[in-house]
Amino acid sequence: MIVRGNRSLLKQFSHLADGDIVIGSLISKYLKSNILIDLLERGIVCLPSALSQTLSASKTAQAFVFREHMLPNTLVIQRRHDLIQALNDYNRCGIGPVVTKDNHLHCGHGVRRWDHVETLYSIAAFNRDAYPFVLQPLVEGPFTDVRFIRVAGYCEVYSRQNRFNFRKNIAAGGESHPFEPTTELLSLCRDVMERGRFPYAHVDLMILADGSCHLSEIALDGGIKGARVDRQELNRLKAERLEEMAAVYKKVPKVR
Repeated sequence: MIVRGNRSLLKQFSHLADGDIVIGSLISKYLKSNILIDLLERGIVCLPSALSQTLSASKTAQAFVFREHMLPNTLVIQRRHDLIQALNDYNRCGIGPVVTKDNHLHCGHGVRRWDHVETLYSIAAFNRDAYPFVLQPLVEGPFTDVRFIRVAGYCEVYSRQNRFNFRKNIAAGGESHPFEPTTELLSLCRDVMERGRFPYAHVDLMILADGSCHLSEIALDGGIKGARVDRQELNRLKAERLEEMAAVYKKVPKVR
């Protein structure tokens, strides 16, 4: 059986069996992880993969899984003890200004700059709902922010700039420019997508002044302001990609 879309999934959920295929990202906000775990335990194939859906929905999950691809000293802060430890570690490394990223906010709305982790700790102490979040050193020198969109054979790369805001998102007032990707950048995108089992992705990268590339975040879906492709065409490409993957799964015999 192949189930397409959330409505069909809810109707057929109890009847799905080993080898069935679910096409489309789950939109359930609070039960998403629970539903994905249940589907995986029953041997049901999720397209996009359950891992990519989980990572796409959580910046802290991305920072945990992709830490080696992100800026050095990127940390996931889950509780007060983690923040105290980060305060010690950052002071030991001489790191001053930092950036935090809220777990679920997008379009740059959850990105905040702090002069020091001590200031962040003082504020977070009065807000239990602040956790979890991602903590990173602030890149104070010039860097290039790049958005990479890849769906099967379609690939588009462009840079994003904002002269008046350290957040580079176009939604936060930035602008885009064509960008010619390097071999290193393409390799990083490919490695991250393979590790997270993303069938397609919007990947944000940081290229520092020394030429090093680091992952900022990755999502199954994202803004396309500044891109050449329009939303309708991009959605069509993504749907085709999932149908192609489903056709392959149907042909591959199950190993018992």
